Amino acid sequence: MKLKVGIIFGGFSREREISFAGGRTVFDNLNKSLFEAIPVFVDSFGNFVLLDWHFIYKGSIRDFYPPVSSIPPSNGNFQIYSESLGELNIKEQEELINKIGKKIPVSELPELIDFAFLCLHGPYGEDGRIQGLLEYIGIPYSGSGILSSAIGINKSVQKNLMKEAGFDGPSFLTLKKNEWKSENSNEVINTIQKNIGFPCVIKPAHQGSSIGVSIVSNDSKTDIVKAINQAFFIRELSSEEWVSMDQTSKISFLRTLSDIREGLGMPVLMTVNGQTEKIFHPDELQKKIETVFINGNDKIFLEGCDGENEILIEQFIEGKEFSCIVIRNEDNRPVALPPTEIRKGKELFDYRSKYLPGLSRKITPIELPYENIQLIRKECERLFLSLNFNVYARIDGFVTNDGKVFLNDPNTTSGMMPSSFFFHQAAEIGLNPSQFLTFIIRTSLIERKSEMQNNYQLSMLLARLEKNIDLLKNNSEKKIRVAVILGGYSSERHISVESGRNVYEKLSSSDKYAPFPVFLTGSDNNHKLFRIPVSLMLKDNADDISEKAMHYNVHEVVKEIMMLCEKITSRYTSSQDVLYPKVITYNELADLADVAFIALHGRPGEDGEVQRQLERTGVPYNGSGIESSKITINKFETNEILKKNGFKVATHSLINSDDWKKNKEKVIEEIKTKFSFPLIAKPVDDGCSSAVKKIKNIQELSLFAETIFRFATEIPEIDAALLNLKPKEEFPQKRQFLIEELISSEGAKHFLEITGGLLTRINEDGKIDYEIFEASEALSGGDVLSLEEKFLAGEGQNITPARFDIDSKERQRISEIVKTEFKRAADLLHVEGYARIDAFVRVFENGKIETIFIEINSLPGMTPATCIFHQTALAGYKPYDFIDRILNYGIQKNKRPVKTH
Repeated sequence: MKLKVGIIFGGFSREREISFAGGRTVFDNLNKSLFEAIPVFVDSFGNFVLLDWHFIYKGSIRDFYPPVSSIPPSNGNFQIYSESLGELNIKEQEELINKIGKKIPVSELPELIDFAFLCLHGPYGEDGRIQGLLEYIGIPYSGSGILSSAIGINKSVQKNLMKEAGFDGPSFLTLKKNEWKSENSNEVINTIQKNIGFPCVIKPAHQGSSIGVSIVSNDSKTDIVKAINQAFFIRELSSEEWVSMDQTSKISFLRTLSDIREGLGMPVLMTVNGQTEKIFHPDELQKKIETVFINGNDKIFLEGCDGENEILIEQFIEGKEFSCIVIRNEDNRPVALPPTEIRKGKELFDYRSKYLPGLSRKITPIELPYENIQLIRKECERLFLSLNFNVYARIDGFVTNDGKVFLNDPNTTSGMMPSSFFFHQAAEIGLNPSQFLTFIIRTSLIERKSEMQNNYQLSMLLARLEKNIDLLKNNSEKKIRVAVILGGYSSERHISVESGRNVYEKLSSSDKYAPFPVFLTGSDNNHKLFRIPVSLMLKDNADDISEKAMHYNVHEVVKEIMMLCEKITSRYTSSQDVLYPKVITYNELADLADVAFIALHGRPGEDGEVQRQLERTGVPYNGSGIESSKITINKFETNEILKKNGFKVATHSLINSDDWKKNKEKVIEEIKTKFSFPLIAKPVDDGCSSAVKKIKNIQELSLFAETIFRFATEIPEIDAALLNLKPKEEFPQKRQFLIEELISSEGAKHFLEITGGLLTRINEDGKIDYEIFEASEALSGGDVLSLEEKFLAGEGQNITPARFDIDSKERQRISEIVKTEFKRAADLLHVEGYARIDAFVRVFENGKIETIFIEINSLPGMTPATCIFHQTALAGYKPYDFIDRILNYGIQKNKRPVKTH
């Protein structure tokens, strides 16, 4: 009998999106032979909700809660959480909940779950309160207990306890909000100058995920005041600053201000001339600000209601930054896993860098001499014991240039995104995410058994789990071997790693498939394939994987830790798991795999070349065939074919580097003749929003062309700024790019950007049947959908199904018309397996519908937050079910070629 594991996630802290994404990761990775995963969502009001499973696959909490039908009419500029609906009473809260699941009284939780896996972050999740509640109702839970959790959340208490225990640390001081409000700011600044110095770090005492953290490099009063206010989630707004903004800038400012990670969040307290008012919605806030300044006031003070009462100001440490997961071994002793170095300068390791694939540079183990690494581990283990942590912890710190270890942020929980340190370091000893989660649950049961009163019940649960683990290990049933091919060498390689890892993890927790990761690198003329261990697959940067695969060696520290953890790995791992990368050929891949899942994006992968090699060696694969892939990889060719066959596409032109360099002025004149500004410029064969830019004038067009046609790898900072490139954002080098008209509403009453997925199956006649899913409406915060909005948990917003009309019948009528167009286009281009189609839709007053195609992706992104999973969920497919059907189609097609036209 499986253990019923309630995954507790969401919550009302500022880290709720990471909690939501982490809960999804746990939900998908729990071993399906051992556990029944039950999603228990905690909403913004503190209610426990048995969440309908398909909402788990939304990219953001804001995509489903509050439900779209509950959001009042607005100008559409802002994405909101449920607390922006106002002070809702219990009945109103339950009306919201009934649209996403069922409210669970706390007293009924023991009837629903055997064990609680805690994925909550921040206050109310890591501070002992949820742990105390669960102990009161008799439910065992993951991680540390009440007291150690209370210590783990409070950075100020930690600092003092660590100082008393003899741990090295930077100079620090604490500041209460009432002190900051009442004292003269000059006195506080003088204290910082005297006791801390510069640079210094200013951060909230109870937040994680780098929320509210600033580095102040000098004694500028303006910078210090701004950083302290940011840590307290306070913002001063002057009339002069507001008036200087245009309408677009005001919207952007308010979006940032109302963001729970970057800004104050909503609701906010607005104080003018000593009078304070609570404001719930960004629309309302904008109107209030306008009114206040029109009435002649010159300052507004804004403060997040979910603020901070205490902050830390500490000395900036020069040295290497690291993070280390510590676990309880089978002998109940703490073992520090290989610490990971976070590569950066003085900039913050912020939310974006932590969670967006490919932006961070994480080195495991940290690049230091053996003795220094062991010192880090020893200190982390000592702190684990000193603070009475249980099961596991994540401890952050620095190593100074003279070798001192400063531990500055012990956490009783960790982010559980696929690229988080939690899974990343467990993989170093050979545990994949599914195996590591099983270890955490079993170890937590052992810990709770010694702490809680219901000892007999916990003993029975533990015995049942251990019996099932032994049965699973001894089960010799043959599974289908799946080579998950990921990586590549395009600007989309990091997203490919995230997609491939997600597919691997969905399959590895199943009782049907035995996946193994294959990393592809090299060039168009020479594909290099590596069968890699899970420790390399869980690097969050494709370049790290490539480097390690080609120059692999097991660090002495890692070898020692693997020996220390041998009893753990022998209990949870399979004999099929590999520990070292190995170069393989496509012919050798055919001997290792029954089927391949190509998780590559762009070239190679979507261009038919990998498919050609797999067909040559007889390996079935996912997605479209060679010829269809060759067409759809090329946006220009795809649109030309669609246009010739009566489909609507944007007016487009292909710009070649030879023509540009030969006669730039002539090319520009031709563009001006055919297009008006603004227009869209983008690579012809890259996706994932790579280098897609809205071009407003000739100067920007010239800069775009010179940058994409450049010879040098690096882009000058001034050019990057003019192109609005974010830090570490890649901009590919190409010999051609595509220009398209900026598609507009053209008088339509409703105008949407949508993306829709499809799945194919082979019918009894051997022909392809298409299942077209309900499209998602993509809402962009800028000129075009960004990488973050597509793939970073909690960023952007996708409404599924798309809001074609307020009336449900009319909405469905329009949806069916769009689906028919998608099916016709897919059939025309011989798309197979699955795909994603991006388009704009115009809905006119007379009922006419126009679908304007943007592109067709033959191997769409399969990252956890991608909206294709929102769509398949509505059709009744969990991500694993969707992937299973994709693989089944590839196997079936290989056995019996399908009939086309």
